Amino acid sequence: MSDDLTHTLGYVFAVFIITLFSMILHELMHGVVALRLGDDTAKYSGRLSLNPLKHIDPVMTIMVPILLALMGGPIFGGAKPVPINKYKLKYREWGFALVAIAGPLTNFILALVFFLVGYWAGAFQIQNGEVYYSADSFWSMFAMLGVSINLGFMLFNIIPIPPLDGSRVLYAIAPEGGVRVFMEQIERYGLFVVYFCLLFFGTALSFYMSGAMNAILRFFTMLVGGA
Repeated sequence: MSDDLTHTLGYVFAVFIITLFSMILHELMHGVVALRLGDDTAKYSGRLSLNPLKHIDPVMTIMVPILLALMGGPIFGGAKPVPINKYKLKYREWGFALVAIAGPLTNFILALVFFLVGYWAGAFQIQNGEVYYSADSFWSMFAMLGVSINLGFMLFNIIPIPPLDGSRVLYAIAPEGGVRVFMEQIERYGLFVVYFCLLFFGTALSFYMSGAMNAILRFFTMLVGGA
């Protein structure tokens, strides 16, 4: 087996494992926060589980992240949404917003953990405020993918388009009427809206995510004393 093929297979394997792990925790935390706020729908639907089969969406959890990885763009995706009954939640719309933000916040924390562990273990270096990792080292690549994939998931999911998590926060702060009604109408079409945005606004989405990811990486480097 050639070195290039071995490297590519290792890269795809790392993307798959990190994606699966990150998305499981993302969805699990939605359900945990919902339960703490009074909604047991996720619990009785079997979604408070570390079993990946409970959370995988074949397209958004597997195909999209791996294709993006092979194309060299920012990696993002999603999982099967956790069922939430907002009428059982404390604080109603604000409770729903707290449930929603728990997922992206989990990905942010995971990205920070991957960054700190990778930095302290010497998986990558910081020079002049820039992060460098060795593409020839599997563990260096794994640590950096852990950072970039989780930031990608966070940044993608906070976009305020139904049914993404950011839309729940926008819904909570929006006044009664126009915006809320419009968002409820969009949500009827679920992930088709997301697929439409990926297809027709992919370039703008990549620009937004790359810029935001670089800004967060600069923040991370500041935390460890990087110039």
